[in-house]
Amino acid sequence: MFVQITKEEFSKEVLKKAWYQTNNIVWTLIFLYPLLVVVDFIYAPDFWVQFLIVRIIVVIVVYGLYTFFKTSKYNYRILLHCCFFLVSCTSAIFCNLVHIDHLTVYCLVYSAALLFFNIQVFWEPVHSIVQSLAALVLLSVFFNTLNTGTAEQFINGGGQFFFIIAAISCLIPGARFKVLEREARQQLQIEKSNEQLKDQNQDIIEKNRIIDMQYERMLKMDEQKNSFINIAGHDLKNLIGSIVMSSNMIKEEEYRLSTDQREFLGYITESSEKMQYMLNKLMDVKEIESPELKFNMEIFDINVEVRRIYRGLIETAQMKNIHLMDNILKLPLNVKLDKVFGGQVFQNLLSNAIKFSQTNNTIKVITGLQRQKFVFEIVDEGIAIGQDELDMMFNKLQTLNEASTSPESRLGLGLSIAKLITREMGGELYYRSDENGNYFRVEFNVIN
Repeated sequence: MFVQITKEEFSKEVLKKAWYQTNNIVWTLIFLYPLLVVVDFIYAPDFWVQFLIVRIIVVIVVYGLYTFFKTSKYNYRILLHCCFFLVSCTSAIFCNLVHIDHLTVYCLVYSAALLFFNIQVFWEPVHSIVQSLAALVLLSVFFNTLNTGTAEQFINGGGQFFFIIAAISCLIPGARFKVLEREARQQLQIEKSNEQLKDQNQDIIEKNRIIDMQYERMLKMDEQKNSFINIAGHDLKNLIGSIVMSSNMIKEEEYRLSTDQREFLGYITESSEKMQYMLNKLMDVKEIESPELKFNMEIFDINVEVRRIYRGLIETAQMKNIHLMDNILKLPLNVKLDKVFGGQVFQNLLSNAIKFSQTNNTIKVITGLQRQKFVFEIVDEGIAIGQDELDMMFNKLQTLNEASTSPESRLGLGLSIAKLITREMGGELYYRSDENGNYFRVEFNVIN
C-alpha cells in the first residue's frame, strides 16, 4: 500500500512530537528543580535559603513562559532556549558562589541538567551547541565577577567534568533528532495507512450491501420468472389440450374427410401430442437447463424420423423458393434417444436453416454412418451467416442484430435448446460459417 505524505503533514507531525518532548522537559524542570534545595542545604548551608528563592522564581518564570508560548503557539525552540538560559544563569551563579571544596558537586548537578536537557530535547543539534557555548560564557562571566579563586582551581575543582559532559552531550541531539523524525514519519504513515484501510473497509461494506440488494432483486426476479412459467405453462396445456380434443372429435368422423384432410389431421394430432409431451417434461423441471430433466429413451430408426421432419418442412422451404436436397440414408440406423426431443433437435436446425437462408438457395440434408455414429448434416452453400453471429445464435436467449441480407429477427433460443438437448442425450452438435456457407452437424451413437 503506497502512502504519500506531504510536507505540511510531516511538519505538523514533527511539531506535535517536538511539543510532546518540550512538555516533558518543562514539567520535569518545574517539579525537580526546586528539589535541588536539598543539595543546597547540605553543601551550601549559608546560601540555601537564597538558592531556594532563586529556584522558585526560575520555576515560576518557566511556567509563565510555557503557558504564554503554548497559548500563543510560538516556536517551541525559543521557549526551550529561554528555559535553559535561566537554568544556565542560576547554575553558573551557584557554581561561583559555593566554596571551592563543593564546586565538584554543583558542576556535576549543572552537567546533569545539561545532559538531561540534550537527551530529551527534539531540535536540530546546532541549538544544543549554542546552549553549551552560552553555558561556558556564563560560567566565565560569573567566574570573573563572583569567584575569588583562580581558573586552575575552578577547572580542577569540577569544571573539567562540566566541560567534558557538555561536549559529549552536544553529540546526542543530532542522532536523536534523526531518530525522532523517522519515528514521526512512520507514525504518520501508520495513521494514513489506517485511514486508507478504514476507507477501503467502508467501500467493501458498501459494495457488499449493493451485492446483497442485487441478490435479493435477482431472487425476486427468479420468483417472478417461475411464476410466469407456471402461468404460461398452465395456459399452454389448456390450449394444447383443446387441440388434442378437437382433433380426436374430428377423427370420430374421419370417414367424411378426404385423403389430404386425413393426412393433415394426422400431422396435427402427432404435433399436438409431441407438444403436450415436451411441455409436460419442461414444466416438471421449470427450465431446460435443469439436470433433473428425464428423457424417455427408446430405440428407433433415426433415418425414418429425419425423413419425416424433412417432408414436413418441404412446403415451408418452397414458400421461400428454397430447394431442399434429400441425401438421407435409406438403410435403418437404430439409436437410443428420446424420440420427441431428438426430433426437435433436427426440426430446430433445419427450420432455422430455412428461415435464415436466402431466396433461391439450395440446402442439403445428409445422414450417414461414421465410426459407429449416426451423422446428421445440413449444408447451406449460400451467403455465410458469420461465425460470430452463429456463436450468438447458439447462446440461449441471445438476440442478434438484423443482418442486411435478411429482414427476420434472429433469436438463438431454438438453436441453443437444440445444442443443449443434444448434449444431454449424449450427442454432439457442431457448426461453422465461412466463405463456403453454413454447416451444421449432429452426432449420436448407433445401437448395433
